[in-house]
Amino acid sequence: MACTSLPKHPLTFFRAPNPRIPLSAATPTLPMATHSQIYGLRLSTNTTSSLPPPSFPQRMLICSKVSKGDVPPSFTLKDQEGKNVALSKYKGKPVVVYFYPADETPGCTKEACAFRDSYEKFKKAGAEVIGISGDDPSSHKAFATKYRLPFTLLSDEGNKVRKQWGIPGDLFGTLPGRQTYVLDRKGVVQLVYNNQFQPEKHVEETLKLLQSL
Repeated sequence: MACTSLPKHPLTFFRAPNPRIPLSAATPTLPMATHSQIYGLRLSTNTTSSLPPPSFPQRMLICSKVSKGDVPPSFTLKDQEGKNVALSKYKGKPVVVYFYPADETPGCTKEACAFRDSYEKFKKAGAEVIGISGDDPSSHKAFATKYRLPFTLLSDEGNKVRKQWGIPGDLFGTLPGRQTYVLDRKGVVQLVYNNQFQPEKHVEETLKLLQSL
């Protein structure tokens, strides 16, 4: 199990409210949009949301079930054409499996286009590229067509594979994680890379690893 440990240092986000001021006035509120312009997540339809002071344990662990050296759980999912694709199909060649939050969101579009622009380098390394999200096949097909994506997109509806692989969420679980794996010719994981906010880095790190295999 791969774990990332966050620092122990205490975090202070809120000043203690003045007891003479009503709690509703002392607690800050933020406007809540119904659609995130960054990640395309559906948020609360309320116009405001009170933020209570957060409580953190001294140490938090973000863990992934699939680590370097593991053979990950197999799966069979539908691609953008509605055809079943099994992970075992790629045995005998390196494969890049990247999980992303959703089609047509800015970060995921950047990541997909970065894989597209470097696709010839992946082919030269003999590797296949697979993108996986919870969107349905029709969404994947529209996404792949719009951005001319030359690789396979798989539909993990219900996020079953994401859960089996133990991919950690971001922002305290409110955002599906962006995590990439490189499997070698034997199907063994040689790289686990997680970076939500620099999607293009996934391409750079996977190519670096593939060149060393």
